[in-house]
Amino acid sequence: MAEEKKHHSLFHHKKEGEEEEEVVHDYAKEEKHHKHVEQLTGLGAMAAGAYALHEKHKAKKDPENAHKHKVQEEIAAVAAIGAAGFAFHEHHEKKDAKKKSEECDP
Repeated sequence: MAEEKKHHSLFHHKKEGEEEEEVVHDYAKEEKHHKHVEQLTGLGAMAAGAYALHEKHKAKKDPENAHKHKVQEEIAAVAAIGAAGFAFHEHHEKKDAKKKSEECDP
């Protein structure tokens, strides 16, 4: 029992005698991924902003449920701000991947 090696994880087991392969990072693929996510989050921010404006309009038109519509408007506004912030983050990640890609491929 003492001679046997116990593995704690189920995946990525190395057999004895095998060496690790050098992993080549594809920065162009990473840049494309960040660009795609940036565009999706930008669309999400626009959709949440449109929904916030829609709820603001409903709050004016429906005075009985105005409080409910104002709360939903605020939630949609926060979601829009969060999505825009994430899109901004992805924009910078895309720029970093592009810079690393240019450094690796002169």
